[in-house]
Amino acid sequence: MDVVNWFMSVSDLPASILVLLIICAFLAGFIDAVAGGGGLLTVPALLASGLPPHMALGTNKLAATFGSITASYAFYKKNLFSPSFWKLSLIATAVGAAAGTLMVSLIDATILNKILPVLIGFSALYALFNPVKAKDNNELPASCSALKYKQVSQGFSLGFYDGFAGPGTGAFWTVSNLILYKMNLLLSSGVARAMNFVSNVVSLVTFIVLGHVNFAVGLVMGGFLMLGAYSGAHSAIRFGNKFIRPVFTLVVSVMAVKLAYDAWF
Repeated sequence: MDVVNWFMSVSDLPASILVLLIICAFLAGFIDAVAGGGGLLTVPALLASGLPPHMALGTNKLAATFGSITASYAFYKKNLFSPSFWKLSLIATAVGAAAGTLMVSLIDATILNKILPVLIGFSALYALFNPVKAKDNNELPASCSALKYKQVSQGFSLGFYDGFAGPGTGAFWTVSNLILYKMNLLLSSGVARAMNFVSNVVSLVTFIVLGHVNFAVGLVMGGFLMLGAYSGAHSAIRFGNKFIRPVFTLVVSVMAVKLAYDAWF
C-alpha cells in the first residue's frame, strides 16, 4: 500500500464522522480501563468513517494502544499489577497477538462473529451471579506448575483473539482472571489492562507491517482514548469493586446483545 494513504487527512472526514470518532474514542477509553470492550464502540465507528475492514482494525489498534498504556500504567503505579509474576502471560499474549493478526489477514471471521455473542453472554452471566468481594480475594494466586499452564494457555488464546478480532478482549481477560485465579475485580482488571496493552502493541506492529493502519485517524482517536482511559482507570482504583462490578456487568451484557444482533439478525 502507498505510504501516503496511511496519512489520510482528518480534514477529509465529514464533521459528523469526526465528532463520532472522538466521542467513541473517549467512551471506549473509559470503558476499556474499567471493564474492557471499548473496541465495540471504536471499530464500528471506524467502519462508518469509510475505512476498509482491515484498515479499521489496524487503526483501532493504534488508537487502543494509547488508552491501554494509560490504564495499565495507572494500575501498575498503584501496585495492582506485577510484571515479574505475570511474565509468562505477557510472553504468551505477545506471541498469540502476532499469530492472530497474521491469521485475520487470511481467514474470514464470519464464524467467529457468530460464536462471540455466546461467549460474551456467559461472561455477563458469570459477572451477574458470582459476586467477588475485594476483602476475600485480594492476593495473587499461589505460584505452581498449574499456574504456569493457566498463564500460557490464557495469554496465547486471548492474545490470539485480540490480534484476530479484538472487541471484548478486556472483558474476556477480566472474567477469565476471576475464574482461573480467584482474584477480586480490581486485581483482575489490573492484569487485564496490562495484557491488553501488550496484545495491542504487538498487533499494531503487525498491522503496520501489513500496511493496514491510518496514522492520522488513529492518533486523533488515541489522544481521546488516553483521556477516557485516565478517567476510567482512576475511577476504578478509587471506587474499587463496587464501581467496577456494575460497569463490567453492563458492558458485557450490552456487548452480548449487540454482537448477537449483528451476527444473527
